[in-house]
Amino acid sequence: MSVFSTVSPYVAPLFVFGLVVFVHELGHFLAAKLTGVYAPVFSLGWGRRIFGVRRGETDYRVSLIPLGGYVRMATKDDDSMVGIEGGADRGSFDPPAERPAEIDEALWDPQGMAPFGPKAVPPSRWIESKSVPARVFILSAGVMMNVLLTLVVSSGIFYAYGTAYRPAVIDSVVTGAPAAAAGLAGGDRIVAINGKPIHTWEDVLDRVAPITSGTLTFEVERKGTRLSKTVSPMAAEVVDPATGVKRTVGRVGIQVRDTTAHDDVGVLEAMSNGGIATWRIAKSVFDVLGGLTTGTVSRNDLGGPIAIARVSVQAARNGAEMLWTLIAVLSLNIAILNLVPIPVLDGGQILLVIAEAVKGSAFSGRTREAFARVGVFAVLALILLVTYNDIRSVFTR
Repeated sequence: MSVFSTVSPYVAPLFVFGLVVFVHELGHFLAAKLTGVYAPVFSLGWGRRIFGVRRGETDYRVSLIPLGGYVRMATKDDDSMVGIEGGADRGSFDPPAERPAEIDEALWDPQGMAPFGPKAVPPSRWIESKSVPARVFILSAGVMMNVLLTLVVSSGIFYAYGTAYRPAVIDSVVTGAPAAAAGLAGGDRIVAINGKPIHTWEDVLDRVAPITSGTLTFEVERKGTRLSKTVSPMAAEVVDPATGVKRTVGRVGIQVRDTTAHDDVGVLEAMSNGGIATWRIAKSVFDVLGGLTTGTVSRNDLGGPIAIARVSVQAARNGAEMLWTLIAVLSLNIAILNLVPIPVLDGGQILLVIAEAVKGSAFSGRTREAFARVGVFAVLALILLVTYNDIRSVFTR
């Protein structure tokens, strides 16, 4: 992990976006190859090809708009889909007799298949020729790769940096609060609550939050002496920062010291912690999506590319651990959002494949194109919303 500790803050957004998108599209590409689907284009970015290299059947390229990527596969819906992706070689799975003007001479192979050669794509290599499970596998592979990236990165962070935690050392107590009334003081280290060992500040919160009446026995170390204090928590209403939902919890009026410590962990524990961290990130994303649905989370809180770029710069300035944490969080966000059943997103495409299987026949090209256009408008609306939020936040910070 330390090899990336020198990433420039101004390169960080490209690194973060590039890695997350590359892994997602690599999943689709590898799944297409495994199932025998012809995939002539692997692109980072959308729109016009800027540069790239052609190896075997595939043109690996970087395109003009750096907000995503795509893998172009042999499909009967090429006219609609390549138009969405912004490719210049639109509709060219029909084998041309000679090189079309829009195909760069360096990409043309006289012995190759369309769009970069005069030969027709065999029916067995069209995505429509594959079974429903194979097509669902191809469409979901990007999501699976993003989840895998989050697991690997999260586990790597724990292995490289250990488990970060805030020690349960009191910085100060609120005057008149239960902790002050019980005799707790700044500098006390909390070692147990009701006989259960305490190691981190999170342990303290877990023990105190459920108790809104009654008492707790705090055992603390003060200047080498172990003391026992009886504390009566008070009920307090807090708002979940992710969902905006209010709930009642126990509080004792303690301010913890703003310090961070690390416990070294082995490979297996790092993997276990990485899995737990991945689950917590996923739960947070689902909570936000649920909050957007119910209205408890405002659409004005959504951020887009500008917000991500700004956070990437800040994360790089704070060190490699923060930058890799951002990559893990963003990768899982991309995975889950891609499963939303909006046409053109992976979830929408999977839903369409399953609907066709239930229907017993494929939808017409006009119907599929109509679905795709609805999806494009939905995605564009989302992009406009988050871009507006980003610009507004720049001027209101």
